[in-house]
Amino acid sequence: MTLELTAPPAAEPVAGPAAAATGTVKRVALRLVSGLGVLWGAATLSFVGVRLAPGDTVDVLLGEQPRTPEIEAAIRAEWGLDSPAIVQYARYLWAVAHGDFGRSYVLQRPVAEVLAGQAGPTLALTGAALLVALVFAVVVATTTAGRRRSRAVANAVELALVSTPAFWLGIVLLSVFSFQLKLFPVAANKGWTALVLPALALGLSLGAVVSQVLRDGLERALEEPFAVTVRSWSVRESELRLRHGLRHAALPAVTLTGWLVGGLLGGAVIIEEVFGRPGLGRVTVDAVLAQDLPIVLAVAILSAFVYVVISTLVDLLYLWLDPRLRRDSRRAGAR
Repeated sequence: MTLELTAPPAAEPVAGPAAAATGTVKRVALRLVSGLGVLWGAATLSFVGVRLAPGDTVDVLLGEQPRTPEIEAAIRAEWGLDSPAIVQYARYLWAVAHGDFGRSYVLQRPVAEVLAGQAGPTLALTGAALLVALVFAVVVATTTAGRRRSRAVANAVELALVSTPAFWLGIVLLSVFSFQLKLFPVAANKGWTALVLPALALGLSLGAVVSQVLRDGLERALEEPFAVTVRSWSVRESELRLRHGLRHAALPAVTLTGWLVGGLLGGAVIIEEVFGRPGLGRVTVDAVLAQDLPIVLAVAILSAFVYVVISTLVDLLYLWLDPRLRRDSRRAGAR
């Protein structure tokens, strides 16, 4: 009888922290490259949309001044409107790449200066609304998951919030808490108290959507074998849900939240008008009505930039929430 000796299969190389870091860097680099493509697409579509829009830019620049061929030619030369469309497009991309969004036709100020002065209130409102949404979703999902009666009540409340337009909810909140109870200011941007009602009006509907997804994921997670093991350690149910269950249930909710954050920026336009707040919403509305194209283009690009940033952060959050993705990153780094 002949014995054949065979070498054992080669073990898969174990990737260390350096390989994991390399895989993560590659993932982030791919995300940044795709983000640049999104920004280029947003800039291009905005430029084309402006070119196809009705009306003449010279009319906006002239205002009520008399129009003569000499004045029209001087304005076109000053603003570069006498060049071919492809040349204007190239100049536009080059300027945007260097952070130069041009000058406002109506305000006669640099667009970056106009937006910088109004971005703070909008970002504060969006951040506060996102905080309201996340707190609402986590509290409702963790307290109602797996509990039939509580889930039925939560479903009814969530359906009502999702079905209610943000501006109508804002009007109701103003009527009750500002006009009747006088607990919060009616309008303007006077401290953090003026931020409460707009954040609630904007964030509750988003929180209602996220809580439904988070609760479904949490209920599935609580039925997994790890939950039985954790319960055997005599861990309190609240700790099981918050410390262990949420992490397993968070991926779909994180995906949905990242996708809906763009809706917060769009909703901020209406909410700022309802509550009389300064911000990009009012600037955008005024620019559209006045055909102030440089501001409209800049807001479109800024919205795309925020989307890219949120998408990148969500992708990085995946790596923290799901160890399997980190293992994939380590393997990619080892290769």
